[in-house]
Amino acid sequence: MSHLLYFLFLLFVSFISSCTTTKIYSSYGEKEVLPLNKFQWNQHTKNPSCFSKSRKENGATILEMKHRDYCSGQIRDWNKRFQKRLISDDIQVRSLQSRIRNMISGQIQDLSQTQIPLHSGIKLQILNYVVTVELGGRNMTVIVDTGSDLTWIQCQPCKLCYNQQEPIFNPSLSTSYQAVPCNSSSCQSLEFATGNFGVCGNDPPTCNYLVSYGDGSYTHGELAHDRLILGTTPVDSFIFGCGRSNRGLFGGASGLMGLGRSDLSLISQTSDMFGGRFSYCLPSTETEASGSLILGGDSTVYKNSTPVTYTRMVPNLQLSTFYFLNLTGTSIGGVALQAPGFGKGGMLIDSGTVITRLPPSIYRAMKTEFLKQFTGFPTAPGFSILDTCFNLSGYEEVNIPTIRMHFEGNAELTVDVTGIFYFVKTDASQVCLALASLSYEDEMGIIGNYQQKNIRVIYDTKEEQLGFAKETCGPL
Repeated sequence: MSHLLYFLFLLFVSFISSCTTTKIYSSYGEKEVLPLNKFQWNQHTKNPSCFSKSRKENGATILEMKHRDYCSGQIRDWNKRFQKRLISDDIQVRSLQSRIRNMISGQIQDLSQTQIPLHSGIKLQILNYVVTVELGGRNMTVIVDTGSDLTWIQCQPCKLCYNQQEPIFNPSLSTSYQAVPCNSSSCQSLEFATGNFGVCGNDPPTCNYLVSYGDGSYTHGELAHDRLILGTTPVDSFIFGCGRSNRGLFGGASGLMGLGRSDLSLISQTSDMFGGRFSYCLPSTETEASGSLILGGDSTVYKNSTPVTYTRMVPNLQLSTFYFLNLTGTSIGGVALQAPGFGKGGMLIDSGTVITRLPPSIYRAMKTEFLKQFTGFPTAPGFSILDTCFNLSGYEEVNIPTIRMHFEGNAELTVDVTGIFYFVKTDASQVCLALASLSYEDEMGIIGNYQQKNIRVIYDTKEEQLGFAKETCGPL
């Protein structure tokens, strides 16, 4: 009798598995559950304000971060927005690769402890997350970018400005605003920070700057300094770009905050206050979540759920304003992978790139193993830079293999479950593996912000190290 019951049980299981199901489970490797209904949003949802809060704790300044998608007003077509995000991300990476090649070849264009709320925001050009700071007595919501150095905002009088949510900054209303002279050391630092020489303006002889991007976007204006307040922490005579002519798709933000490593970056200008240390937790782009940008090195304010693991920052004399790591391996579902591209020491980590770009040998190894473990699902056409896609519209949730990146010194980044698939369509009919291949093996690999979500990423420029820890990003 027991054998008969067991046989009937097997028939029942076989019948259930042959039917269309809404839940998929697998015992192969390490997997995590991804609920799919959370991505099927109301297409006409009005976004909340992108203004972010701030606070100070244990000597650290904390700024709330938000994704820029939720600072762009009402979005009527999320599918179109997601698709544009991928196309623009490809433009951003091409621009970044071109900038890197120019810096290596020496080509320069000539022209005659604080915490801040961090918010997600779709980047069509350079970055995806925003914070709110106070400059010259006015609140400014700016994009946060570790791949840029000069902080800039749009300024009046404006010859050419894109639409932004907040009033454009008026220097004449600030009692602490001053233009930077063209013979100053700060003006001379522009070449290293932006790749363009500073140029003397006329009457008065102020320092003019230019930052240009690969898709034709740019900001051009005068270098200035004013009083910056990060949360409650004042920074007197903060040097920034006052943009009189600005063009590009910057998502309604007032400008950009540069967190690179040159003398003009915010990190360098505040090194006496924060010791050259900062960290962020990037919130999910699929919810109205908030994260945080923490300026300062006090780890007691972190909310990480796993210990921090550190890897050294790889020095690069030709590209010293960027943050480089040595990717020594990856694993899919607990299966360690081998590829010629590992251990080359040239992986850039960037908060302004969305999708991680990998050398072809590494991408092929990861794609092959992922497809081996994620089986039985209908495929979907690729889109833009993503070529491994599925139609998951018939499922409520799926189990997907874990993805881990391993770095020199046994540091490890476990990609959050929301950072493995990119939803080209909100009904899950076109869901793609959120990794892309570079065109050539010798191009610079990039760890994008999509794979950094719900991770506390810690930058310590004094000790020349970078750390990772799991953290569910939340509001302040």
